[in-house]
Amino acid sequence: MMQGLSRLLDVMSEYLAHRKGLLPLLGIVLVLANLILNLLPGMGFLAESDLLLHLGVVVGLFGLLLARAL
Repeated sequence: MMQGLSRLLDVMSEYLAHRKGLLPLLGIVLVLANLILNLLPGMGFLAESDLLLHLGVVVGLFGLLLARAL
């Protein structure tokens, strides 16, 4: 179990080390998707809770911190 998790983290860090802007870009896409959902009427839970907005900000900040570390 731990060996598989360690291998997953190694693969992810190697992948993200060469693509430093991927997570911040994904965060921007999630924030823009939240904006579009808020403009459309009747979108329900996603539009009311701003889930994509919060998730986008967290992913973007995590991506910036990770890019700085790698």
